[in-house]
Amino acid sequence: MKYLRRYTIIGILFVLVTGTLSHFLYDWSGQSPVIGLFTPINESVWEHMKLLFFPMLLYSLLMNLKFRQRYPHIVAALFFGIIMGTILIPLLYYAYTSILGINYLILDIGVFILSIVISFWLSYQLTLSHKLENHTFVLGLSVCVLFLCFLRFTYHAPNTVIFQDPTAN
Repeated sequence: MKYLRRYTIIGILFVLVTGTLSHFLYDWSGQSPVIGLFTPINESVWEHMKLLFFPMLLYSLLMNLKFRQRYPHIVAALFFGIIMGTILIPLLYYAYTSILGINYLILDIGVFILSIVISFWLSYQLTLSHKLENHTFVLGLSVCVLFLCFLRFTYHAPNTVIFQDPTAN
């Protein structure tokens, strides 16, 4: 359990750092279309969900390889954490901006950090509890659908508010 806790804390830091760096990677890459599939291409809330989703998915692969023998249901817990963390970003963002009527960069950063911490905390707790042992397939399928949605909607976004770049006005 000590190693799982340590890897969870490292995961929080990994996603925080890689997510932050990936915010700039699209421009740093000369706006590479391939890089844009996995990193934000604009300032929309949808694109910022990638900051948590892809780094946590990558780190989850490592955690699964490291701990699947000792914690056979870790993959379901990690899938749940990825989904919840990704969903928390728009939920928290729209909650605070609806109350304040405006967004603030410092609060946006706080939403990102809080979403990461909650996603890993949930993954950790659910790994230890085995509560999701019968839901691995559905959670994995949900992560796959979200993955495909990120790929599709990066360059073919629906015309709804979550996909709109507020800086494009």
